[in-house]
Amino acid sequence: MPGTATSRTIEAARALLGERLTTNASLREHHSHGQDTQTPVLPDAVAFVETTEETSKLLALCHAERVPVVAWGAGTSLEGHVTPVRGGITVDLSRMTKVLNVSQPDMDCRVEAGVTRDQLNTHLRDLGLFFPVDPGTAACTIGGMCATRASGTNAVRYGTMRENAMGLTVALADGRVIRTGGRVRKSATGYDLTRLFVGSEGTLGIITEIQLRLHGIPEAMSSATCQFPTLRDAVETVIAIMQSGIPVARMELLDEVQMEACVAYSKLEGLRAMPSLFFEFHGTPAGVKEQAQQAEDIAGSFDGSGFRWATDTAERNKLWQARHDALWAALALKPGHKGIATDAIVPISRLNEAILGAKEDIAASGLTAPIVGHVGDGNFHTVILVPPEPDGLARAWDLDKKIVNRALDLGGSCSGEHGVGIGKREFLEREHGTEALAVMYSVKQALDPRGIMNPGKIFLN
Repeated sequence: MPGTATSRTIEAARALLGERLTTNASLREHHSHGQDTQTPVLPDAVAFVETTEETSKLLALCHAERVPVVAWGAGTSLEGHVTPVRGGITVDLSRMTKVLNVSQPDMDCRVEAGVTRDQLNTHLRDLGLFFPVDPGTAACTIGGMCATRASGTNAVRYGTMRENAMGLTVALADGRVIRTGGRVRKSATGYDLTRLFVGSEGTLGIITEIQLRLHGIPEAMSSATCQFPTLRDAVETVIAIMQSGIPVARMELLDEVQMEACVAYSKLEGLRAMPSLFFEFHGTPAGVKEQAQQAEDIAGSFDGSGFRWATDTAERNKLWQARHDALWAALALKPGHKGIATDAIVPISRLNEAILGAKEDIAASGLTAPIVGHVGDGNFHTVILVPPEPDGLARAWDLDKKIVNRALDLGGSCSGEHGVGIGKREFLEREHGTEALAVMYSVKQALDPRGIMNPGKIFLN
């Protein structure tokens, strides 16, 4: 069992990093939690690494001393991934911000783990390329997105980090450095180590570099909103559009509670507090027009109305910024409340059962919990607003469990994109089975025999 960092370990790490190894109280507090409701825990020290070599040497030191290590990108995780539950050293990679190379002909690039999506797309803009995975916050880093297997609003067309990470550089628990994958679009050689580490949440090693698949900036983009009399109508529209094969780039659902919040918070003029869908289409001008018309026709058959188009970049950005600000809009509904974001995903045909069932659970709980989600791939969230009452958090977690268990009953998953961390550990055995979970743990033991890598995450023990 790993223990806290001793003064000897801290001094050895300081000899390696100088002033970039700190025990400053405010920096330790900043690194004690993510954007979640897990109990914060102070790391013993914070290390600001700048290279793969430094990360490797620091891990070798911590491995020898059995000191826990938690990787940190931007602290935007929602399931307690970055909470150092057993103390130790938090390794902050936010200074690793180099775009190492870009190949326009091959449509790929290699970046350090601390590069953010926005930084990368700013770098790529003049080359006619972009990186599409969009978790909804400008702060999150590419390394953190890989570690949690992030996705977001564009996943229905462009895939998740699993599909867009082609290769990695990883510092293992004992300090060894490996490179996985490569630059080719497919390979039939050996175990797929890239996908092993994508989604491993820092429990197997620390990702320091990523080879990414890029995409051409679409010739045309168009966004639209459509509102519905009932939530069922909106979800049935989603199912019909996906089953028809229309290549929607983004399709987001907001229930009437979330729309009330977004209209007020983001000043969405002309929209009402009704169940709504936000669409975006990418392609040629003719292709976008055809896709949009098909979607509008399907929405109309489910009583969708008020199709509003946004082809102007500023107007389109305002619409999607409102979607990305949904959490803050929801919190503004109930000042003084905290928020728990659930993250369930089900097969697309079971989406109505999952969402309408969640709506019933919310009503029975007496809590306010807007629903919003990337419904094109069956993924939806509820933002459970936790009242400042003694039993408030317990009631919120009880509601979360009901929503997740229904998703599992319907053949879904407890997490479509937020990962496991601390918050979803209890559901893993039910979702994957005892034997599969045991195999996962054996991989963990093989790569991290001393249990120093982000202990207390994914597994209950």
